[in-house]
Amino acid sequence: MFVDLERNVPDLEIEELCATAQWAPNHKRTWPWRFAAFSGDSRLRLGEAFVADMVANEVGDEGKRIKTRTKYARTPSVLVVGCAPSPTPNLAADDRDAVAAGIQTLLLAATAHGLASFWSTPAVTAPESVNELCRFPEGTRIVGVVYLGYPAQSVSVPTPERPPVVITWSR
Repeated sequence: MFVDLERNVPDLEIEELCATAQWAPNHKRTWPWRFAAFSGDSRLRLGEAFVADMVANEVGDEGKRIKTRTKYARTPSVLVVGCAPSPTPNLAADDRDAVAAGIQTLLLAATAHGLASFWSTPAVTAPESVNELCRFPEGTRIVGVVYLGYPAQSVSVPTPERPPVVITWSR
């Protein structure tokens, strides 16, 4: 990712992106989105919290944990996007889908705002330490970590080749 590490993303812009994400479909109107924004040194605290959860859940080797400690400092801002706990498995699936759709909406809005963005999924998606740091309710599932920053240079990223669309027609 080629971003300008010296140019911060304004808080108001991040608030607008999170508000835009909430326009994604939400079947039962449970509004499951949870957002926590990190910048400055708090990005390193986020890395430490993820590592604590990796250790607690016996996930990853020491190399992966070392990388996790610092990777959230790759961009000036990082958003942790969680899905609030749901009372039933079906509602939990609907809510997770709504949060994923919200992240996609947020990424499109970030591009429209002239930001570079990247959606990542953490190694532990039910992280106690991260949820505490984010002040998320207990049981919140992390659906994505979104890296945000202004492009440092104009970079052309090739569009990956995609398989043909598969449609089954019934008439």
